[in-house]
Amino acid sequence: MGKGIVRKILDAHRVYGEAKAGSPLGLRVDQVYTQDATGTMAWLQFEAIGVERVGVPLAVSYVDHNMMQSNFMNADDHAFLESAARKFGAYFSRPGNGISHQVHLERFSAPGRIALGTDSHTPTGGGIGMMSIGVGGLDAATVMAGAPFELNVPEVMLVRLTGRLRRPWVTAMDVILELLRRLTVKGGAGYIIEYGGPGVKDLSVTERATIANMGAELGATTSIFPSDERTRFYLKAQGREGDWMELSADEDADYGRVMDIDLLGLEPLIAQPHSPDNVAPARELAGKVVNQVCIGGCTNSSYHIMRQVASVLRGRTVAEGVGLLINPGSKQVYETLSRDGYITDMAASGARMLEVSCGPCIGMGGTPGTGHVSVRTYNRNFKGRSGSKDAFVYLANPLVSALFALRGEIVDPMTSDIKVEELEEPEKYLINDNMLIPPMADTSGVEVVKGPNIKEAPVKAPLSGDIEAEVLLRLGDNITTDDIMPAGSQILPLRSNIPAISEYVFSGIDGNFSRRAKAAGRFIIVGGDNYGQGSSREHAAMAPMYLGLEAVIARSFARIHRSNLINFGVQPLVFKNPEDYDRVEQGDRLLIKGAREGLSGVFLVENLNKGFTFEAAGNFNEREAEIISEGGLLPYTKKHSS
Repeated sequence: MGKGIVRKILDAHRVYGEAKAGSPLGLRVDQVYTQDATGTMAWLQFEAIGVERVGVPLAVSYVDHNMMQSNFMNADDHAFLESAARKFGAYFSRPGNGISHQVHLERFSAPGRIALGTDSHTPTGGGIGMMSIGVGGLDAATVMAGAPFELNVPEVMLVRLTGRLRRPWVTAMDVILELLRRLTVKGGAGYIIEYGGPGVKDLSVTERATIANMGAELGATTSIFPSDERTRFYLKAQGREGDWMELSADEDADYGRVMDIDLLGLEPLIAQPHSPDNVAPARELAGKVVNQVCIGGCTNSSYHIMRQVASVLRGRTVAEGVGLLINPGSKQVYETLSRDGYITDMAASGARMLEVSCGPCIGMGGTPGTGHVSVRTYNRNFKGRSGSKDAFVYLANPLVSALFALRGEIVDPMTSDIKVEELEEPEKYLINDNMLIPPMADTSGVEVVKGPNIKEAPVKAPLSGDIEAEVLLRLGDNITTDDIMPAGSQILPLRSNIPAISEYVFSGIDGNFSRRAKAAGRFIIVGGDNYGQGSSREHAAMAPMYLGLEAVIARSFARIHRSNLINFGVQPLVFKNPEDYDRVEQGDRLLIKGAREGLSGVFLVENLNKGFTFEAAGNFNEREAEIISEGGLLPYTKKHSS
């Protein structure tokens, strides 16, 4: 039996275990990168492990999320991240260099490698044939300290592409929206998505990266494309042809599931509020008034797509009552657009050019008005993520979004008479790495700078005995990490201070939650399906742990959040009988029997209020069970490295 791309990479990086679905597999990692919203904790945790220098071939610390400097906190964190990178042997991408995923694709990603990133959209690198996996900061810290990365091997789903896109109005964004329409935000859970088929050749590397980036919304572990001549062309244009290798699946490769998408059959699609899988054709929403359009972010901000956006806007004016915001993904993109005159086309239309950062995608500026409709080319439209719970956020491809900005409403793009420039990929990109600070050979004189808002990472006590606690909150399906630990310009600056940021845990759902948690001392959360979907932010596990969270009992978990809970000593348990979820209410007091001894099996949980018992499974492997017993990954790592 032949091998697919995923299996080839896993086999080439295996340290221990077997590359068999469901089995734990230890992997050698080639690259690790962090971003500032999660990176401060990751580097504090790396420092706490006590290793003098990163133990992976390449590490990069990016600043892209928290760019607003309305007080000292973000500036202090940037100084800390720069000094930590210098001290421990990592590259530092200065504020203004761009969004981590876009910059990493341009300057570091390489086919056949494995990369970890402390952001759920790390799979962007799959567009170049690299296995790029989003993880929590503590996972990244331990791997940078020299440990293998352990992965419970997912099944592999082949998405077979045929045909060609009906350009220009149908783009790569519509491919992933179609997949979300079919599979939903839970449909990729437990899978790595591997793309293949003749239709792959119709897509450039940056278009493939768009699809891989937003594959995170499917719940997939990661997504990956073959590395072919188009990959080689892109790397040569970036001055990195030496990083290219051909990578494709064997003809007789076996897959757990196969889906087919005919690119020719796609039309412009839109994800409606408030989920990326609430997808409908744009033509069905024609006539809906639009108040704001945001173009860019890590999903759709390549030079190629931005040039086409400029051609739509050229010589035209944004409709009255519409705010058009554009944030290119990297300094390279922005600088090249400026050199070639495309920024002039955008600005002349009335667009507001933002700095190269995540920006409005995470509610860091660009918040819509009350009740406003915002069409965005980003990857998420969860309620409140934009900075306003009263806004209605839609997701669409960049070209139709530019068209909507001109019309002031959603229209059927396929009937538009606007001519979009058909542009070839550039044969050479503008290379200017002056905002990338390379690692230092001698770091003996470097001091790590810590401002007053930077506090050490809290550590949970080792697990002992039974767990008896109140269900402090009972939640439904698809609870996001934004629901658990909100972002935005007011809260994200506190990411280096867990005592301070913990005041906002579940604040969008229960404004008194932090106070109630402190009064309870220890507590349990009950959730439905896909608990913890969305961002990789480990603060959604760490801050509740700090407040006293002992366990989460849910119908199912999103992969990264489940790992983060384990990493901080909190037990993610699954209802053995999903119907038992309906029998537990907020305020019930639960007793989890044998919480330490039963880590490898099924727990008996007694509802002390109602007098019944149900079963909950941890499904922990041996390493996960030991991590929970020790109080989390940090004490576990210290114990095993001493």
